Amino acid sequence: MAALSINNVCKTYTGGTEVLKGINIAIEDGQFLILVGPSGCGKSTLLNMIAGLDDISSGDILIGGERVNDLSPKDRDIAMVFQSYALYPSMSVRQNISFGLEIRKLPKAEIDATVERVATMLQITHLLDRKPSQLSGGQRQRVAMGRALARNPSIFLFDEPLSNLDAKLRVEMRTEIKLMHQRLKSTIVYVTHDQIEAMTLGDRIAVMKDGVVQQFGSPQDIYDNPANLFVASFIGSPSMNFIPATIVESGGKLGVNICDDRGCVVLPLPHERDKLAAWVGKEVIFGIRPEQITDARTAHREGLPEMSCHIDVIEPTGPDTLVFVSLNKTKVCCRTHPTEAKRPGESMELVFDVSKAVLFDPASEKRIA
Repeated sequence: MAALSINNVCKTYTGGTEVLKGINIAIEDGQFLILVGPSGCGKSTLLNMIAGLDDISSGDILIGGERVNDLSPKDRDIAMVFQSYALYPSMSVRQNISFGLEIRKLPKAEIDATVERVATMLQITHLLDRKPSQLSGGQRQRVAMGRALARNPSIFLFDEPLSNLDAKLRVEMRTEIKLMHQRLKSTIVYVTHDQIEAMTLGDRIAVMKDGVVQQFGSPQDIYDNPANLFVASFIGSPSMNFIPATIVESGGKLGVNICDDRGCVVLPLPHERDKLAAWVGKEVIFGIRPEQITDARTAHREGLPEMSCHIDVIEPTGPDTLVFVSLNKTKVCCRTHPTEAKRPGESMELVFDVSKAVLFDPASEKRIA
């Protein structure tokens, strides 16, 4: 395995179209890096540049401390798993897994042992003599992973490998990939547009938009401390609530004024007063996660500010019920216990845990506290 460093990497196509704008990412040997963002953000382009399938306009990529800008894909010691599986249809599963090893002219006994080891790990031993056309989507993805595993490369590259699978199978395959990483302690770079995959799989996440890394860090840090409005909206399901609000002074403390159609409350802010002094009387965007607006039973804390809110819509999910209300003329999602949720048209006491609430500048969309 090997560490990966991406240093000030840019990509500009003919005509001046800038796809990547100074990407800086570094992960240690054995870490699982997620490149996540919407379509067109440049994440797949960056993966192809790591693989050597696309040229770098400027900057450096280092694998295991070695600059690989000018190395061909076969000399970079990487293995790639594609969204389309890219299996050879005329070959059996066994032949698909062993093909790369045969090209490298390894001894037959070593090839056979590697195929058996990989097939056992991925639980596809019983499929070794079948053709890809005889396999399900999940089985084909396992074979594609097996072909990569057989190489035992320095870095595994995954390009949206689960996007063609149904929802249940995606969950199962996420677990398979995570177990594989835990067993092998392998270095992995994984591209996805699915923020749930990003949160559940990665050690480190790079959130990308318009060819720029908006934030790079651990999943929990990005979830709790988003750098800007885009990151806060992209990471988390359901998404963070963004409520336009004015910072006010009440009882010597700062808070935000939150209203529905029947009244208002001032929610105290946990941030240092000096940091927000210049914002008193000004409008900000108050960011709060759905699980931070809930019923008293689910909150497990006493003394939280409360507000009676009119329920517009409810969405039962099983373990929780999502309750939608209107605050400051904005649709707000709240996560409540199923037995506590009221019905649409009724009122419900909701408590606000502002300990992890964040504030954004409406103009720049950057976080201010």
